[in-house]
Order: sequence, then C-alpha cells, then structure tokens
Amino acid sequence: MTEATAPGNEPNEPHVPEPKHPPGNAHTPASDSGPAAVPDRVPDKAVAGWRGWGAVGAVALGIFCLITSELLPVGLLTPVGADLGVSDGTAGLMVTVPGLVAGFCAPLVTVGAGRLDRRWVLVVLIALMAVANLVAAVAQNFGVLLAARLLVGVSVGGFWAIAGGLAVRLVPAHQVGRATALVFGGVPTASVLGVPAGTLLGELGGWRFAFAAVGGLGVLTLAALLLLLPPLPPTRTITFAQLPALLRRNRAVRAGVVVTFLVVTGQFTAYTFVRPILQDVSGVNAAYVSTLLLGYGVAGVAGNFLAGARDPYRTLFTVGAALTVILALIALVPGTVAATVLLLAWGLVYGGVSVSLQSWMIKAAPDDAEAASSLMVAMFNLAIAAGALSGGLAVDGISVPAAPLAGAALMALAAVTVRVTSTSRTATRAVAGSGAGSGSGSGSGSGATASADVTDRDASPADRR
Repeated sequence: MTEATAPGNEPNEPHVPEPKHPPGNAHTPASDSGPAAVPDRVPDKAVAGWRGWGAVGAVALGIFCLITSELLPVGLLTPVGADLGVSDGTAGLMVTVPGLVAGFCAPLVTVGAGRLDRRWVLVVLIALMAVANLVAAVAQNFGVLLAARLLVGVSVGGFWAIAGGLAVRLVPAHQVGRATALVFGGVPTASVLGVPAGTLLGELGGWRFAFAAVGGLGVLTLAALLLLLPPLPPTRTITFAQLPALLRRNRAVRAGVVVTFLVVTGQFTAYTFVRPILQDVSGVNAAYVSTLLLGYGVAGVAGNFLAGARDPYRTLFTVGAALTVILALIALVPGTVAATVLLLAWGLVYGGVSVSLQSWMIKAAPDDAEAASSLMVAMFNLAIAAGALSGGLAVDGISVPAAPLAGAALMALAAVTVRVTSTSRTATRAVAGSGAGSGSGSGSGSGATASADVTDRDASPADRR
C-alpha cells in the first residue's frame, strides 16, 4: 500500500473504482454475503455518446428538482405562516416532515426496489413529487400542505439513494467521475440556487405560485427521464442486514455518517430561518431578502466548484471551522452590510458540503458505494429535519438569534470530529506501514498484513493504488 495522496495533489475528479469484471460480462460470481450480482456496468458501446450524457443530465435535473422541492419552504416560511395562520416555528415543519420521511425512505426504497427496473422507480418517484407540489399549491389549510410535504419526502429519499450509483451504468468508464460529479452537483445547486429562485417566485406571484412552479418543473423532469433514461435493470440487491453491517465494520463510514449529521443539522438549524434572521436580527428590508438569497446561491455554486474533488477530510474541517465563526457573527452583528458579507461567505463555504460528503463515502467504501450512499442520504435528510426542528424550537422558545448560534455550536463539533477522524486515519496508516516494513525483514509478515488490511478498509481508492 502506498502512502496517502499528498496535500494539494488530490485528483481532479472523484475516483470511481473499476468493475471487478470485464465490461459486458454477463455474470459475476455469487458472494458469501448476499445474492448473486449481475454486472455493475453495461458495455461502453451501449451508453457512449450523447444519449449517456443526456441520461446523466436528466438524473441530475431530477436531483435538482427534488432538493429544491424539499427546501423550497425555507424562503417562504413567513408568507405561508401568515396566510395559513401558523407561527414561523410551526411553518418550519414543512422542512422537518419531508426530511424525516426522506431519511427513512432512503434505505427502505433502496432495499424495497429489489428487482425493479431503476428507470421506472425514478419515474414514479419524480411523478409523486410533481403531484405533491401541485397539491401544496392549492392547499387551504396547513394540515393538507403538511401531508403533501410528506409525499415529497418519500420522493427525495428514494430518488437520491438510487440515483447515486447510476453514473457508472450510463457513461463509459473513463467518464464516470465527471458524470458522478454532475449528478451530485444537483444537490448543492438546489440547496444554494433553487431556494432563492423559489423565494423570488414567491415574492413575484405568491407562495402558491412558487409551489406550482416546482410542480411544473417536476413534470418537465418526468418527461426528460422518460425520453433519455435507458432501461436500468437492477445490478444487485441490498438487504437491510447489509446496512448496519457496513456501519459496524467500516470506521470511516461511521465517521462520515456522524459528520453528515453534525454539518447538515448545524446548517439547517440556522438556514431554515434565514429569512427571520435577515429581517429581525440584521435589519434587512424584506424587499431585499430574495436578492441576498440569490447572491448566497451564486456564492454556493462557486463554492461547489472550488471544493470539487479535493480531499474531503480537509474540506469538511474547513467548512466546520469557518461556519462556526460565520453563524456566530450573523447572530450577533446587525446591519445590512454585515449581513450581506456574512451571507455570501456562508454560501461560498457551504457550497462544497454535498460533494465532499459523497466523496468521503465513496473513499470509505468503494466496494459498497450504493449502501454507503444510502446511509449518507438517510442521515443527510434526517439531519435536515433535525435542524429545522431544533431551529424552530430555538426561535419559538428563545429568540431568532438562538438558531444560528446553535448551528455554530454543531459546526464546531463537526470540525472536531473531522479532525479526530483524519488524525486517526493518518496514525493507523503509519502503524500499518511500519508493521509491513519490519515484517518484510523479520519474518513477521502475517501480522503486518493484518494491519494493512484493516487500514485499507478505511483508505481511499487512491491510497490503495
């Protein structure tokens, strides 16, 4: 095993492990841990060219549409609450409910899809999301609106978990890294651009118009999936037992799930209530909120590209440390100028989170990427719900500034967790390397090999080459 990639020399795109069988091979041997698998890829000639990239684009659009739908209420809490007669904290349930449902549905749909063609699973899920938003647009009371948001959660959790492993089946092997980045680029783009756009639509035509617009986008996405996505029969099945087993045996996956919870909960404890924060704490005029959120979105997209495929440990440590400071300052420092600067910095830093978390899980479990992604997606969405709920309790029970301060505390814990995990990986790798060196000259090679095996399980694919 070679040493870890040196700082600053990370690859330009995430490494996706090559299939362990030749492309086009019809079968792979059955494993001891589960049902027989069929190939992870189809032959390159079947997916090369514009059709493969068109399918990737359709899946990315689906991710963008779903995450935009999940987070749309963030910029509409105040008008929805005023129209339907609920407080800002109660209106925050529009984010909490779909987040909780999506968190549970990510593994449920992944396992339950079984032998179903993934193309039709994605089509049904995106159709469900479109209908849910159109129902929300005409809801006459908060209960109906919340029921529609529950259906959005089912769509988000199932679609995201399944879509995460599709790039390898849609484009030739040498293009998989770029395709994966494009698919998951829909997550941060929706988080930082879809929400401000929805807020602007809400201000121009009312909050019902914003929900209807996202429903219409869902219908367009449905058409794109039907036209561009090829048949995608299942390559393997995942059992419920495999998910906790992966957590037990892989320390890096466990750490990634914990970091996902801390970072995303911290983010949405504050970001769910960004509108009340800007108006009540910073004193920003309500007419400028959508403009500021669009600026946040542009900064976030830039942050996504800046983070790219850089080392996820260092990137997420930087995110946690920087957002600890930013969220604390936005809670304490009033003024439109300060709010503008801090909000843009917030978007820039948070923009790289989703790509970095996905890269972490791929590195942690390259041979179980679908299961690891399912766990990350589940925790990501549960954390959105936890953040919205804790932020709502802070706003209703204490004050508006309590939400970003609580978010800052969680970001600090995330930074510490990443640092401890990164240090542990480095130390384990060094011990394994030392053992391998002494074993080769002293006849104690078996012990060294065991240490190296443990290290490789938590190492990235690049580390193992």
